[in-house]
Amino acid sequence: LLDSFHYVKADDFKQWLESGKSMVLVDIQAKNEFPLHHFKDSIETNAYPLDTEEQRKLLDPAVIAAKKAGTDVVVICPRGGGGAKKAYDYLKSQGIAEEKLYILEGGVEKWPYKELLQSR
Repeated sequence: LLDSFHYVKADDFKQWLESGKSMVLVDIQAKNEFPLHHFKDSIETNAYPLDTEEQRKLLDPAVIAAKKAGTDVVVICPRGGGGAKKAYDYLKSQGIAEEKLYILEGGVEKWPYKELLQSR
């Protein structure tokens, strides 16, 4: 089976951030992880691991924001794995165009440019 998800590599995503590219960042990290490391202006959903309907519903504000923005949407997850794929599928099912959907490869854990992350 071919992996039917679009990934953005860290180097490319860094360029997007630095160029001020217009995009919606959907962060699905758990509530205790998000404050430690996240990207500026990302939408905190605390939806990880997206195993339940309740967790999927936490993405709805991000769905609304993404539809309003009409820009590319990047799913940020702890490691860029299963949770990110579930978020991607959910966003797609809610009408976000697949050609605008990306997953940050490797997630926050493998992100090499720590200086671009924020904490609070």
